Amino acid sequence: MRTVKQVSDITGVSVRMLHHYDKIGLLKPKELTNAGYRLYDDESLETLQQILFFKELDFSLNEIKEIITTPNFDKTRALENHKKLITLKRDRLNGLLKLIDESLEGAKNMSFKEFDMSEYYEALNNFKRENTEKVIKLWGSLENFDNMINNIKSKEEDFYKMAVEQYGSINKYTDSVLKNINESLAIKNAEKVDKYKEDILNGNNKILQNFYKELTKNLKEMPSSDKVQAIANKIKELSKEEYEIFRGEFGDDYWYSLVQAFRASNEWIKEVNYIFKSGASEFIFKALNYNLGNYETKLESLYKKLTFDLNKDIKSKEIRKIVSLIIKETEFRNKRLNISLGENYWSYIGNQYLSNSILREGIDKKYGKGASDFIGKAIEFYFEN
Repeated sequence: MRTVKQVSDITGVSVRMLHHYDKIGLLKPKELTNAGYRLYDDESLETLQQILFFKELDFSLNEIKEIITTPNFDKTRALENHKKLITLKRDRLNGLLKLIDESLEGAKNMSFKEFDMSEYYEALNNFKRENTEKVIKLWGSLENFDNMINNIKSKEEDFYKMAVEQYGSINKYTDSVLKNINESLAIKNAEKVDKYKEDILNGNNKILQNFYKELTKNLKEMPSSDKVQAIANKIKELSKEEYEIFRGEFGDDYWYSLVQAFRASNEWIKEVNYIFKSGASEFIFKALNYNLGNYETKLESLYKKLTFDLNKDIKSKEIRKIVSLIIKETEFRNKRLNISLGENYWSYIGNQYLSNSILREGIDKKYGKGASDFIGKAIEFYFEN
């Protein structure tokens, strides 16, 4: 048996960190003395070695705990995987060191091959081979999926930078993408919304489709008129009655998003106007949006509140409180929907508000000139302090 001090001397892990591992249930001592001192055996040291391997590969402590405490955790297989991943990491770092040396020697050529994304592409292609039906369902066709990969390859440098900044490493980003595809309730719910849209367009729900036809029969009517709103009410009530997605925990939010799609989604607008008539999508939006009244998602309300007065001090207690609520609401929704955004998400998104020209243009158009800078700086200040 070894004391916590002896384990610290052997491994280089601080006594304080060993205490923390015990506290969070990651590495418990084998036993405690009568005086309350922690004692560790050889098995404890093997577990600690596994923890350090996982840490070297940029796993968080929570992720490590989840892995090594599972009943079917295989130490031998884990060591084999560690060897493969650390070898890949070593080769990548050697490539980066070579690139730095060449840059220091004055080499003019810019190379980004050292930022290897081959494992990411391999993981996506493996997913496509093993989940053909799911890929077709989510992307429409295997060709669309391949086009998505080719689009990433055409912007590989920017994509790699995003993945590392937001998730910490390309490996973590890959794991997160596959987890979101397989487990995210957001994707499953999006499929349910798509089913609703198909039913409208294809007439799978004849009563609902007829309501939409009746709504768009005369586009010269005022969307706010009693006649139009009576039909809008029927559409909303039937939609919520027959489609669970509009009744669940975020049902009202999904209905709100669907209504916005009649104006915001170019592809959806085109399909709606083709099935009904030219201008139908905009009319439906106005009618259903009026029917919504003052409803908006909680996040939308918070962002409006944050950007209401862009002259306010981002350091003020009021602004920090709103940012805190935005973060809590975002993380609450993502947790309930089983979405992983990456350990550095907020640092990344704060920077995007400050530097991404496309995002800045959209945010400034929505909330006022300077809103994107204001949001980005407010988020950055919140996390810095």
